[in-house]
Amino acid sequence: MDPYINEWLNLVIRFAHLITGIAWIGASFYFVWLDNHLEKPPQWKADKGIGGDLWAIHGGGFYEVAKYKLAPEKMPTTLHWFKWEAYTTWITGFLLLSLMFYVGAESYLIDKRVADISQWQAIALGLGSIVVGVGSYEILVRTKLKEHGVLLGLILIVVATALSYGLTQVFSARGAYMHMGAIIGTIMAGNVFFGIMPSQRALVKAVEEGTTPDPAYGLNAKLRSTHNTYTTLPVIFIMISNHYPMTYNHSANWLVLIGIILITAAVRQYFVLRHFGKQKPMVLVGSVVATIILAFAIAPRSTELTAEQKQQTVDITKVQTIIEQRCGSCHSQTPTDEVFTIAPGGVVFNDIASIEQWAPRIKARVIDSKDMPFMNKTEMTEQERELLAIWIANNS
Repeated sequence: MDPYINEWLNLVIRFAHLITGIAWIGASFYFVWLDNHLEKPPQWKADKGIGGDLWAIHGGGFYEVAKYKLAPEKMPTTLHWFKWEAYTTWITGFLLLSLMFYVGAESYLIDKRVADISQWQAIALGLGSIVVGVGSYEILVRTKLKEHGVLLGLILIVVATALSYGLTQVFSARGAYMHMGAIIGTIMAGNVFFGIMPSQRALVKAVEEGTTPDPAYGLNAKLRSTHNTYTTLPVIFIMISNHYPMTYNHSANWLVLIGIILITAAVRQYFVLRHFGKQKPMVLVGSVVATIILAFAIAPRSTELTAEQKQQTVDITKVQTIIEQRCGSCHSQTPTDEVFTIAPGGVVFNDIASIEQWAPRIKARVIDSKDMPFMNKTEMTEQERELLAIWIANNS
């Protein structure tokens, strides 16, 4: 595919994914907040079957919201459904995954240092992992385990950990993280498609037929909605994780991912509890402490130079040659890389001044974390990294 067309497709699909994701997450967060803030209604409302109501002010006006215990006696003329936010977010997300990691498998998904697989093998493994992850969830959530939230949660964490580990053994680190995001995102969309919407249709049908709705439908929809609210922050992190190689480039990146999933889910728990008026600051404090501990635990070891190395002098022309040969295909005014037709992040190494300007980032990405060059496409050697480290140390 022409790189310019690829960039435009990436931009349009990513932008659409972001917009629809905001709409879905915004609606999800609002309804969780709304459900948790409903108050006991006055008796005359309770006699009509209303289980809770709420008053709010927004945009210069007052709103009164009421929720029925089951359903009204008859259906209103207009009933608003919330489903397309979820469906369009999943569709645009899958298109973006396909464009970047399947069409561009050899650039983003396949890392031959991890596993020497073909494009079609990578695609099959990627799609297979989504099927396995979503299938496992659907099987578990349809059993009696759904009545035991803590146990179900523990089992799902074990499954997620196994998937996370397995993906990092066959894909690039970025590809593994994004496929975990795809699994979680598909589970969330599946909760809408397989659980929430069928339950809501059953409730509507019962009202239209004049029969008493089965409370199990509402409980099933609420259960899946609750699951979605706890997975929202983890999937948002994964969406932006490719900007932060200190997470996905760690040797135990699969464990780092699970740790962040647990931390972000705990943050969401704090706000859910707060909706009920339960102040549990230690949940939030614990999440912050866990984040700090994780940051220290995965911090890359700064390259320590020996006394002999510190005495060495690296000629600037040697540094320029290394940068030009190993980094110039992407980070130049006219990149020659087949994927990056414009210098990523606007970082261009035109001359020694620009190399000196970006020296701290070169140290962080090339020497400490070693995630640059991107998947080491230009095959930078350890000796070249050592020479750059000596030059930066002597000129910092």
